[in-house]
Amino acid sequence: MADSDQLLAWREALLRARYAGTRTVECDGRKVEYRSDSEMASALADLERRLGTNARVTQVRINSSKGV
Repeated sequence: MADSDQLLAWREALLRARYAGTRTVECDGRKVEYRSDSEMASALADLERRLGTNARVTQVRINSSKGV
């Protein structure tokens, strides 16, 4: 598995390519061509999951009192 620096570099390269409207990403001598934007979005979501940058809140607890 790649370390976090490699994952961050790949994420940045993927974001740059996606925002530029290209489907080819090249980083660290590796070149990948995606078929669609949804495939790029899926790869980006996987990278964010691996990095833990898109953590979702699954439970919220509320505690209240009347101040008595």
